[in-house]
Amino acid sequence: MATYEDFQKLDIRVGKIVQVEDFPEARKPTYKLKIDLGPETGIKKSCAQLSQNYSKDQLKGKLVLCVVNFPPKQIGPEVSEVLTLGIPDENHECILIAPDKDIPLGGKLY
Repeated sequence: MATYEDFQKLDIRVGKIVQVEDFPEARKPTYKLKIDLGPETGIKKSCAQLSQNYSKDQLKGKLVLCVVNFPPKQIGPEVSEVLTLGIPDENHECILIAPDKDIPLGGKLY
């Protein structure tokens, strides 16, 4: 069982998607994202399978939550620097976890 101390090890911060590109080299439909996580963390790259529920226009400017202290992960020819968090819908496709109000970028989940 995970402990509260285990949870505290995760650094989950709010960011804003500033760029969205197709990722045709991925095995499943995927977008390449650039996410602004505020002045402390900066802009980081993420790869996410979101095309079933979001267009590129819907994603640009959207606030999201990201784990910023996992090691980078190689996904095909790209490196994903942060994990963008979501939950599965009824079709097991990703729905992003997003704040419902404008908040400062880089805010840490607690």
